[in-house]
Amino acid sequence: MRFYEVWVRSTSYRGTTALTYHSNQELPVGSLVKVALQKNEVWAVVMRSVTKVHFKTKPILTTSDAPPLPKQLLSLAEQIARFYVAPIGAVTQLIIPNDPRSSLSGSLKVAPHKSIALPTLTAEQKQAVTACATPGAHILHGKTGSGKTRVYIELARRELKSGRSSIIMTPEISLTSQLTERFKDVFGAQVRVLHSGLTPRERREVWTNIIEYDAPQIVIGARSALFSPLTNVGLIVVDEAHEPAYKQETAPYYHAVRVASMLAGLHASTLVLGTATPAVADYFIAEQRNAPIVPMHELATPGLTNTRRIVVDLTDRSLFSRSQYLSQPLIEALQSSLGRHEQSMLYLNRRGTARIILCDQCGWQALCPHCDLPLTYHADTHNIICHSCNFHSNAPTSCPNCGNPSIIYKSAGTKSIVSEVQHLFPEARVQRFDTDNSKAERLEQHYKALRDGDIDILVGTQLLAKGLDLPKLSTLGVINADSSLAVPDFSSHERTYQLLSQVLGRVGRGHRDSTAIIQTYSPETVAIRAAMTDDWNEFYNYELAERKKFAFPPFYFLLKLSCRRATVKAAERAALNLKTTLEITHPNVLIEGPAPSFHEKASGKYEWQLVLKAKNRQYLVDIVTTLPSSGWTYDIDPINLL
Repeated sequence: MRFYEVWVRSTSYRGTTALTYHSNQELPVGSLVKVALQKNEVWAVVMRSVTKVHFKTKPILTTSDAPPLPKQLLSLAEQIARFYVAPIGAVTQLIIPNDPRSSLSGSLKVAPHKSIALPTLTAEQKQAVTACATPGAHILHGKTGSGKTRVYIELARRELKSGRSSIIMTPEISLTSQLTERFKDVFGAQVRVLHSGLTPRERREVWTNIIEYDAPQIVIGARSALFSPLTNVGLIVVDEAHEPAYKQETAPYYHAVRVASMLAGLHASTLVLGTATPAVADYFIAEQRNAPIVPMHELATPGLTNTRRIVVDLTDRSLFSRSQYLSQPLIEALQSSLGRHEQSMLYLNRRGTARIILCDQCGWQALCPHCDLPLTYHADTHNIICHSCNFHSNAPTSCPNCGNPSIIYKSAGTKSIVSEVQHLFPEARVQRFDTDNSKAERLEQHYKALRDGDIDILVGTQLLAKGLDLPKLSTLGVINADSSLAVPDFSSHERTYQLLSQVLGRVGRGHRDSTAIIQTYSPETVAIRAAMTDDWNEFYNYELAERKKFAFPPFYFLLKLSCRRATVKAAERAALNLKTTLEITHPNVLIEGPAPSFHEKASGKYEWQLVLKAKNRQYLVDIVTTLPSSGWTYDIDPINLL
């Protein structure tokens, strides 16, 4: 009889140590097996064999006919569990599909493929390929339209020739269609697409293809692509590396950029973080470690095209005589594009659900005096509250800056914009793209129609801001550039700069003359001004100074602790009690709060949170390991505090 330590694929197992089972078979490390866990049968992976144990063990029930998982993938799971103090059951779900039995038989072969001719690499792209062709992490800081995807393709081609696979990641499933099309044109059936939007049967088939195919391949997808069962990875690309979608929002709360770095280390491979707007913390750390930062400033498709950028002050209501949402310059630009049979895009960020507290006359915004973060309006108490430090104040009845009695507490959504556009331009073909779309309405289902210009006016959220290359797009309208500034979080200015820069990058790509019209209450806000002028350094230096002043990353590590209770009083009391304990046991940790969570009430319970800051991350890890087990959750290294 042989004994094996296994990791079970079940969130009901919240332990941090392997479970031991026995079998009469000799099982290689990485074998996929089914075991009994309480009253259920679950899949598991063999992590190691052990000598005879001195306690009763259950038998391994069956084994999968799939090959063992690669050793690098097992090591990655162990690193994630340690780094994020994550339960084994949740981590194992990342590396084992729901049904890991093989569905294929025989040797898999890829049909010959005739690659299409690619554009010749520009001088700048050649330099980027050379700079990124060494093992280790690289930030590819390329402006929108500079041809980062062309660089990715060339790097992947080199790895295939040397017998190594590649992982190409996108932040959103909706972006896989465009990227997959580009790669399949070059590499054909060597390209696999893996993401959570596939059906269970589709995911199983792709996973089986990957694990059973013994030649190098290219896997494209969102976060889950990182956990493909590849044995020899030479390249990992994280496209749009700044995007918050790379952060897992359920346990284990990992960040895909960090996990990609772990995996690259295990394979001794190249990691490329491609972005036009790098995350401030990532850029700072790269500078401190002298990691390569590879710039790309030139358009890949240079031409004699011109892009006008026009700022419309939302406080000047004389410009909104025909529409409460669309200014006259924007309406005229839309009409002009329609007349030339060109495309237009209207962007409104609905990602933040916080109410905007703005003066519609001078642009004043309510900010916390302690955190410099936007305050949230609570209608039931008529208070404005900081959801980071719990600062309270009565809601203003007039603007403290100019005395204007008209204060804005809400903004329009994308559906309102669609209705407005259809009223103004009844002949236009209008399509909305946001998270309210049904599966048939999603962007990836309409990519060809978008690219071919079969949709006249696109209306949507940040889904439209990332990576799309639309040759017929000539007008861009940002309905309210301030909406993400109103999100009550330390990341709001960075997110505003990133989103505005990204959406501005949908035009001015060398295809045709274009116009970008930005409507804003705060044209002189650094995030908006720097995005409008493509001044990364201005924003970066400003944001670093703010982060240092208020003790946020990259100068401090963060830990968010949340508790849920049946009543507000109980939630506040539990948070206060834990804070009192932690102030005694961890005097080197800054503790802010307790405060109501951004979404204070969920599933009939009330949630309060503590925000912990430390210069040594291990202090926060130690706190997580001693956290009360009942009613508390944690997120170490959160990208926001919402």
